[in-house]
Amino acid sequence: MDGKAAPKAAGEGTTTRTRLDRGRGALGPALELVHTGRAPTRAVLTAGLGVTRATAGAVAAELEALGLIRVDAHPGAAAGSQGRPSHRLEVAEEGPVALAAQVHADGWRAALVGLGGRIVATAPGCETVDADPAKVLGSVVDAGAELLRETGRRCVGAGLAVPSAVAEPAGLALNPLHLAWPAGAPVRQIFAERVRAAGIEGPAFAANDVNLAALAEHRHGAGRGSRDLLCVATGHRGVGGALVLDGRLHSGSSGLALEVGHLTVNPEGRPCHCGSRGCLDVEADPLAFLTAAGRDPGPAVSLLQQANDLIRTRYADPAVRTATETLIDRLGLGLAGLVNILNPDRIILGGMHRTLLDADPDRLRTVVADRGLWGRQSGVAPILACTLDHNSLVGAAELAWQPVFDDPLGALA
Repeated sequence: MDGKAAPKAAGEGTTTRTRLDRGRGALGPALELVHTGRAPTRAVLTAGLGVTRATAGAVAAELEALGLIRVDAHPGAAAGSQGRPSHRLEVAEEGPVALAAQVHADGWRAALVGLGGRIVATAPGCETVDADPAKVLGSVVDAGAELLRETGRRCVGAGLAVPSAVAEPAGLALNPLHLAWPAGAPVRQIFAERVRAAGIEGPAFAANDVNLAALAEHRHGAGRGSRDLLCVATGHRGVGGALVLDGRLHSGSSGLALEVGHLTVNPEGRPCHCGSRGCLDVEADPLAFLTAAGRDPGPAVSLLQQANDLIRTRYADPAVRTATETLIDRLGLGLAGLVNILNPDRIILGGMHRTLLDADPDRLRTVVADRGLWGRQSGVAPILACTLDHNSLVGAAELAWQPVFDDPLGALA
């Protein structure tokens, strides 16, 4: 052999192109399978797509040519396995990224997120949020643009997570209660304008932070494999919820579904911003916990961090333990009501609620079972802690990646 590649047989190139043409509609589904870790090999991809092995090979090769995934050139058989080894598939570590941004009551953060939900780079977070959303989002986008310059990565789009219900189709932040922003601020429009002004390619999106946390956890974290997933989280202030049904985020007719923070769990409780009293939003968030524990919140670190640190380090303190149990009971009451209505197959908790679950998992599950209609008969759906540290950021990136999953060739043209 002289080392030269053997000439292709007559029609071989045409055959490969024909297979790709047949499988072109499978490019997006194939990319999403690799992105979510459900197709670690070409054999699994073939089965997942329901195509021939040759077509799956052509699809994987095209995704690799687009710089989105990596196909190992020399597959090795796993120990103890029989038959022909399958090529392993991975997301391309040096591939494109999405710009992700999150604004919350205690500041904002920007990051670049690649396929697979991998955070590639983050900008130093800001601990203050201006009352003018345009100023805040301008700063967020500037930080993201600087990350793109530093890394030299191609950007497919941008996503923003905000602590407010976001009305569709206009993208209005209807109730940014824990920010000084005006109700109904057009956050999607402002964000998109800042993205374009910064010269960042791709579309821009905005959505509620807990919705995006649920989406990220369903694809990459504690919710993976769940069919009907309920997510409840504290964020930095207030309480939010989200629901994933049959693998898709359920946001209602206009993006306003699952405002779980305004379930009443203590009729004689604290006044809520919505005008009611004793809502989950003011009975089970970090400020409620610190108040119940007799602690005066300081300005040095976020309320969320103060609450988490207190539960983890001072749980033996009677005041801290009593406050923890009180919030667990309030949260359990709210979860039981949601379970009665939604019947999820998995419940995941984020923010301080994750810390409450870690502190006393049996108490929370008992409260939900006792208050639920079917808890004792059929058992409570598994209640798990969220596993992604920055799930709202990862979820914001998922928004930007979705057009690529819908049409990889068109989105990257």
